[in-house]
Amino acid sequence: MRHGMSMCVVGTVLLMVASGCTVPQEDAKKKDSGARAAPLILVDKRASLAPIIVFKDAPAFTRQAADELATYIEKVGGVKPQVIEGLPNPVPEHAIWVGFQPKLKELFPETDFDFKYPEEILIACDGKNLVIAGRDRWDPQHLVVKTDRRATINGWQQEFGTLNAVYTFLQDYLDVRWLWPGALGEDTVRKEKIAFAPFEYRYHPQIRLRRGMLYQSCIGDGRDISVDWGRFQRTQLDSSNQASPNHCFYDWWERFHETHPEYFALQPDGTRSGYPGRGCEKICQSNPGVWDQWLDDVAKQLEKDPTRTMFSAAFTDCSDNGPCVCDKCRAWDVPEAKKRLLTWSGMVEDYVALSDRDVRFANILARKLKQRYPGKDYYVQIFGYGPTRPAPVKNKPDDNVIVAHVSNWFAGLGDSDPASYDGEKSSQQFADWGAMSLNIFYRPNLPGGSGMYEMLPDVPFGRATETFRFVAEHNCTGIWFDTIDECWPTQGPLYYLMAQLAWNPRRDGYAIMDDYYRRGFGPAAGQLKAYWTLMEETRNRMVDGKLKYLQVYDTAFFKQAARLLNAADAAVAKAPEIYRQRIAYVRVGLEFTRKLIEAMELSTRCKTDKEAADRMRVLWKEIEPIAKNKENYIYYHGFQSSWKARYPDSRK
Repeated sequence: MRHGMSMCVVGTVLLMVASGCTVPQEDAKKKDSGARAAPLILVDKRASLAPIIVFKDAPAFTRQAADELATYIEKVGGVKPQVIEGLPNPVPEHAIWVGFQPKLKELFPETDFDFKYPEEILIACDGKNLVIAGRDRWDPQHLVVKTDRRATINGWQQEFGTLNAVYTFLQDYLDVRWLWPGALGEDTVRKEKIAFAPFEYRYHPQIRLRRGMLYQSCIGDGRDISVDWGRFQRTQLDSSNQASPNHCFYDWWERFHETHPEYFALQPDGTRSGYPGRGCEKICQSNPGVWDQWLDDVAKQLEKDPTRTMFSAAFTDCSDNGPCVCDKCRAWDVPEAKKRLLTWSGMVEDYVALSDRDVRFANILARKLKQRYPGKDYYVQIFGYGPTRPAPVKNKPDDNVIVAHVSNWFAGLGDSDPASYDGEKSSQQFADWGAMSLNIFYRPNLPGGSGMYEMLPDVPFGRATETFRFVAEHNCTGIWFDTIDECWPTQGPLYYLMAQLAWNPRRDGYAIMDDYYRRGFGPAAGQLKAYWTLMEETRNRMVDGKLKYLQVYDTAFFKQAARLLNAADAAVAKAPEIYRQRIAYVRVGLEFTRKLIEAMELSTRCKTDKEAADRMRVLWKEIEPIAKNKENYIYYHGFQSSWKARYPDSRK
């Protein structure tokens, strides 16, 4: 996604020219001219030799990152450097500069500080100073915003380059890991000396919408499951400007069906009845009144949040039901398009995909948006979903149209679109859209049947790595999953892998996981790798073989998993206590899984079997405390809702 908006850097408001989506580049250079220079020493034997200088009037989140940088330098080196805001007088001989300020051009005369790419970061050392900076964009008049969830955020920016550069430095150069939320998941390596030879590193992420991947880590969400962890992983504060790829028009029936019935889709029976109802009513996309009303709604959204740049025009849910059959809307359809099965009241028809119609509608809105707001970089968001999953035949999305493709093949690239008449793979549909769209998001509704919703160990590490690489290779600029409710004891390593790949989808997923096991479990790394490999293989065997949970999570599975954790305990018998505590946390996930599988089995019998019903009541008293314990980092409401919906008899 490209952005052109008001920018504030060091107190100066400028106009930024939109830049195109580019493939991200990592540029880590050891310059020959500096290779012989003495290293910059930040800490030596618990003495701080370089303060942190953050630019004056930095937004709240950037200042927070500077303070956290000082905190982690203390955790690693044993001493906390001073944090100075603004240019000190005199300027110290050695310093860590956080964010751009003009003095840096004098200190680093050969370094380019004109950040050309969205969210671009720079980490550089010349032997005397270290700079950690990035492209920062914010509107000084709108640093306080209201989120979609009615939370207030102080210090909101449109781009957080410097902040994400700080967390990149902490991970890649100070060797800090945040394996899961909380103190137990944090891993640091103590050092007597922190020093760096001259180098320069640049990077800009391709995936610019990352925060919706794990929704409980969203800032302002209020659930506080993994908020700090999401910030450290660089998934929380991206450049998506608090927008999310959602449906539109779901409230229009209530608002307009009496005053403007012409806004709604004409049905085959000649009515504009709002079929199928329940907030799923479709609109007449060819109606100019709809276009104008949508623009008026955008104006109201901007009054509420002037920092917003993405506006949904995506059709309502129940996507295959009730599209408009008026002559004008049908004239937008392309006879050569792939066939889809569409439904109206009392009528079902094999009809062409509606992708060309939807893109034409989006392009009209996108052009009107530019006319009403000249000079603004605003976007219209639609879905590649249901009748619009196949790419259009003739109409190409305008540059300011975002297509959020609802492809339900996460961790399974070979999955076919179940609504396709020719067995077309969902991944191919995504690739077709990516070939014509500058802005395509990957937005899967994660399918059931693999254990994600039930909070079982659904951890397809290899397939997830393939998925992230695939979408990146096909021009993906955003990822939003709907919805991972988060159960860290059973699924945490997958979340970690996903976060790392969201920042750089071209990394080796297996290397990421090997580092995870080594850092998290020390001498027991091999046993934990075997344990989580068992979880992955069990999940894949169930999905590939279309097996039921009770067929794979059987007695043999639990015995093997327990043996591996027992072996892990033995391996760390003489190691630091932190490793035993982390293994105990993984064991919580295994015990949770064991109880959930027993609850599934009992739920099939407890209606007619009193003994099973009695055991279920006892079992649920054991399950509830695990799910409610905040130190386990389980989203309890999501867990409760999933089980109530899927196994209602287990909750009685």
